[in-house]
Amino acid sequence: MFSVNVPLPSHVSRLATSLHADLMSFDSRRERQTLVLKRFEADTTNGYNKQTSTDISLPVLREQLRPILTSTATPNQIELSVTGIDFFENPPGGTAPVVYLVVESQSLMTLHTQLCKSFDTIRDLEGSNYIPHITLARGGDIADATQFIEYQSIDPITWTVSSLHIWDSRYRENAATISLSAR
Repeated sequence: MFSVNVPLPSHVSRLATSLHADLMSFDSRRERQTLVLKRFEADTTNGYNKQTSTDISLPVLREQLRPILTSTATPNQIELSVTGIDFFENPPGGTAPVVYLVVESQSLMTLHTQLCKSFDTIRDLEGSNYIPHITLARGGDIADATQFIEYQSIDPITWTVSSLHIWDSRYRENAATISLSAR
């Protein structure tokens, strides 16, 4: 499976690391933080040619993404802000709760919508259900999640990106980078 991810600056990673010790009551803690913009799962098809994602090689996916990511409707840069901490009580998959950093970005939401018009969405996770976030921990008690977000406060972090990564989950690595300004 591939996904399009937003690169995170080191100060977001440092923030997540600084919160790690306070997340020990949860079943799992994320060592590597990600901000997923769009996933391409094996059972989805795209609007471009109705080819399933399992049939899409990295070069084909890059070529299908390029016109969307480099169109004049897509901004050259995306400004994002981490503004707080929250949790999903009932996530669409995996163990609950999911504690995360809140990410706000109108341009990111616009780009997600554009991608969802060209590629099928993953039910209950994308499209109108998409909530940009950076997972910190998951699994455990709702009471622990409630207490964690009540007692933690963070200073907002704002950053700008001008490229996106294509993540390959098979090899657990960034497989490609696409510039938003390559017009």
